[in-house]
Amino acid sequence: MGELHETSLLIKKSRFITHIGHCSSVAEAKDGIEAVRSTYADATHNCWAFVACPAGSSAQVGCSDDGEPHGTAGRPMLTTLLHSNVGELFCVVTRYFGGIKLGTGGLVRAYQQSVALCLENLPVCAKTELASLKVEIAYADSDRVHRLLPAHAANIIGEEFASSMVLSLEMPADRRDELTLALAECTNGRARILPD
Repeated sequence: MGELHETSLLIKKSRFITHIGHCSSVAEAKDGIEAVRSTYADATHNCWAFVACPAGSSAQVGCSDDGEPHGTAGRPMLTTLLHSNVGELFCVVTRYFGGIKLGTGGLVRAYQQSVALCLENLPVCAKTELASLKVEIAYADSDRVHRLLPAHAANIIGEEFASSMVLSLEMPADRRDELTLALAECTNGRARILPD
């Protein structure tokens, strides 16, 4: 499990501790949820929700009220996650009861607020699918090819030197075809794409 983002909120003497973490599958989400639940096993409730798919999708989602009245915790948390435009994350809101009942509406608002607060400062990054490309070039083309790569967001991940150079490249998947054409153009057709 990766790093968890944590916030805390006090509402009518009840303490709500929210943890959000990254998950790329339902199994990772459940592992992360279980890790937080075991850390806060003494809490009154450990309600959770997850979106284990890209933002905008609801193909792999889940939630639990963990003993709170039905529909007052897990579903509002999940709704907040789904509307955040962030995918592949799980959330656990741990509640320590403070002695004052919040009522159904109060619980819904408290769990939504807890998740929204944690999402406010959540560090996020765009996920890019990468592709690889292996290309054989002449030494005479090396400088031109090296200058070309940054324009296509391509990185050299390996080099082999013999009678010619073989570069192992990595770039965003949607730029692979474009880079292949650019390599052919800048080497006057001498670049040879090799099987991976």
